[in-house]
Amino acid sequence: MNIEQLRVGFAFCGSFCTLATAIDALEKTAARFGQIIPIISETVAVTDTRFGAAHDFIREIERICDRRAITSVKGAEPIGPKGLLDVLVICPCTGNTMAKLAHGVTDSSVTMAAKAHLRNGRPLVIALSTNDGLAGSAPNLGSMLARKHVYFVPFGQDDCKGKPTSLVAHFDLVPDTIEAACRGEQLQPMLLSSQS
Repeated sequence: MNIEQLRVGFAFCGSFCTLATAIDALEKTAARFGQIIPIISETVAVTDTRFGAAHDFIREIERICDRRAITSVKGAEPIGPKGLLDVLVICPCTGNTMAKLAHGVTDSSVTMAAKAHLRNGRPLVIALSTNDGLAGSAPNLGSMLARKHVYFVPFGQDDCKGKPTSLVAHFDLVPDTIEAACRGEQLQPMLLSSQS
């Protein structure tokens, strides 16, 4: 398939400190691929933080994608039966969302989108952002690394001295990871050096 015709789902979870960087990754993804369908977790859709207002994030995401975002389990469910996506990206993917994916919990727009999409045997790309990736979330990371059709945006420690268990994907590599995943390949190297 021509990459310019790919139907890409781009899902946002509540790693609020990385949402601005994730929106940059969305812009780069939209510039390279065809149709982008935004999916926003219920938490991101309603939570204002010191990093910005929910309304402003949603407005910018929908502007880039030129379509309304999916923000509910009900809205995400048709992704599977209707085969709406060729690839789904979760950027950022929190430790909480990764735990739910690892254990089959489907209680948000993002986890429903992933479940619905994976039933079609199509690639899921995870751009990790979690403060406990090398601690409490490590077993879930290991589980997801072993899953068929799951690919990771290369990641590393974002602050190895201040937050030694924290892992964050290199969001600038999202488009390249999508291309590799659509070929059935994990972009390498997957483990990168610290970002700070």
